[in-house]
This record gives sequence, structure tokens and C-alpha cells, in this order.
Amino acid sequence: MLNYDKTYFLQFLTKNDNGINMQVSFGNRKIVTAQSLTFLGLTVDITLIWKYHIGELTSRLNKACYAIRSIKPFMSLDVLRITYFSYAHSIISYGIIFWGNSSYSEDIFKTQKRIIRIIMNSSKNASCQQIFEELNILPIQSNIYIQYFYLLQKIKTNF
Repeated sequence: MLNYDKTYFLQFLTKNDNGINMQVSFGNRKIVTAQSLTFLGLTVDITLIWKYHIGELTSRLNKACYAIRSIKPFMSLDVLRITYFSYAHSIISYGIIFWGNSSYSEDIFKTQKRIIRIIMNSSKNASCQQIFEELNILPIQSNIYIQYFYLLQKIKTNF
């Protein structure tokens, strides 16, 4: 049985394509057309630019940033690093293979840099390259490449 309250139609388009004005129905009921929808924790939009998804991730990472800033005076560097991996890194890495190449992913990188600067008590303008190395944390761009490499290895071994 089809649940009409949870069923949506998403027409994928290119940035320059206006799409076809299409109405989808099943039986006597029309299926609602959506501009974006959440599927398995990923917010997919009609042009696959991932703007909405990255906006949601940025909001969640800002909460992680606040949490790390709040506990920083009471915790050691090791605990802050563990907190980063359990809170922020898990948000960053989920589904990165899909949304990682979006032009909006720069927003995630900026937030990631802000978090590690808080952990290391660095200034807003400090270079983060050495901080990433000291904390043994990969920047978002490296995470993307690792995920692609892993996927390619899996494809090669399965075929």
C-alpha cells in the first residue's frame, strides 16, 4: 500500500534546464512534487548541488563547535580530540562521497577549521595546516579523496 503522505516526486534537472511541467499520480491521487527531500539522512535537491544538505550540516557543525567551545576549559586535548571525532567528524564524513564535490562544501571546511582552532586555542587567522597535522585530523578534502579511493578499490575487487 502506498502512503501518499510520505511519497514525493523529485524531477532532477540541470542548472539551465527548466524541466517539464509534469504531474505524477497513482490511482486517483496526485503525488506531491518536491524541490528537495531527505533520503537516508541526505537532503537531495533537484539539481544535485547539495545546497540544502550542506546548510543542514553547517548548522549541525555549528552546534558541535559550540559544544567543544563549552567543554574546552574543563577537558584535556585528548578529550577534545575524541569529542571532535565523535561529534563533528561523524557529521562531516557521512555521505561525503555524494556531497563532497559540491561548491558549497567550502562552508563545511570553514566550520571544520573553526572547530580545530578552538581545540588548539589558535587565533581566527592562524593557518590550519599545522593544526590539522598536530591533531592528526584530516581536512574535508582529504576525507573526500579517501572515500573515492575506497569506493574504487571496492569496485575493482567486486568486478
